[in-house]
Amino acid sequence: MNNIPSVDLADFLSNDPKRKEKFVQEIGSAYEDIGFVSLKNHFLTDDLVEDLYREVKDFFALPIETKKKYEIEDGGGQRGYISFGKEHAKDSKKADLKEFWHFGQEPEADANLIEEYPKNVKVTELDDFNKIGMEAYRMLEKTGIYVLRALALYIGLNEFYFDPWAKNGNSILRPIHYPPITSEPDGAVRAGAHGDINLITLLMGASSGGLQVLRKDGQWIDAIPQEDELVINVGDMLERHTNNKLRSTIHRVVNPPRDDWDKPRYSIPFFMHPRSDMKLNCLEECIDEDHPKHYADITAGEFLHQRLVEIGLLKK
Repeated sequence: MNNIPSVDLADFLSNDPKRKEKFVQEIGSAYEDIGFVSLKNHFLTDDLVEDLYREVKDFFALPIETKKKYEIEDGGGQRGYISFGKEHAKDSKKADLKEFWHFGQEPEADANLIEEYPKNVKVTELDDFNKIGMEAYRMLEKTGIYVLRALALYIGLNEFYFDPWAKNGNSILRPIHYPPITSEPDGAVRAGAHGDINLITLLMGASSGGLQVLRKDGQWIDAIPQEDELVINVGDMLERHTNNKLRSTIHRVVNPPRDDWDKPRYSIPFFMHPRSDMKLNCLEECIDEDHPKHYADITAGEFLHQRLVEIGLLKK
C-alpha cells in the first residue's frame, strides 16, 4: 500500500445495512492496520473550505505585531494565536516551523460540563474570520461524530457510545501556517514526527503536500487524499482507550525540496477531543489473553494536561 485507504461516509449514512456494515469494517480494519483513512462525502462544502482558507491566509498575512495581540500568555495555547517556534513534537527539542490559531468549543447552555472552556478570541481586523471558522468547526465535529459511531460498532459497543463524550467535547480547530523557509533549518521540520493527542483528527486538504505516515514496516508514505476528501486518523486517546486495537500512527510534515522553500504551506486539522471527565480506561471489549491491559486508568483531561506539558505548550 503506497497511500492511505479511502472510505465513503455515504455508505454509513445510507439506509442499506450492508453498505453501513461495509463502511464499519473498512474504516475499522484501516485503523487497525495503518491508523489513517481518507474520507469522501463529509459535511464540509467546497465553498466553506474555500472561504475558510481565504480567511486563514488573510489572518496569517497580518503584521506580526497584530497577530501577537491575540496570543494569550499562560493559556496553554488552547485559544487564539500561537506564534512561530512555540510547539515541538513530543521527545523533540527542535521547534516546529509553524505558527497557528486555535478555535475551541462553544458548548450548549445545558452541557453540564465539569470545567469551563476558555472563550474563543475574536479577530477584529477580519469580519468573517470567527464566523467562518466556527461554521467549519461544526461541520467537522458532525463528521467526526459519525466516524466515532462507526468505530463504536466495530469495537462491539453501542453505536452512540461516544456521543455524550464527543458532543460539547474539548475539540480544537487549528489553522496552521508554515511560512517560507528562509535559511537552513538545522534539523527542524515543519512538523516533527508525532502521534496526535486526541480521539481522532480530521484534516482538510492542505495547500501543498508534505504529510507523511509511518507504516508498520517502518516505511514513510505520502498521505495524498483526493481534493474532496478529508484525512482522518486515530489519536493517542483512542489508541489508549481501545488498548492498542486502533492505532495512533506516527506522522510528520516534511520540508519541501529546496526549490520550493519560498512557498508557504497552510493546513487545517480538527482535533476531536472528548469532555475532560471521560475515562480513557482500556475497554473490556479490547482486553483478552492475547491483549492484556496495556495502560493505567486516566481521564481525558489528565492525559491532555500531561501531553501539553510534553509538547511545550504548558509549563508543569
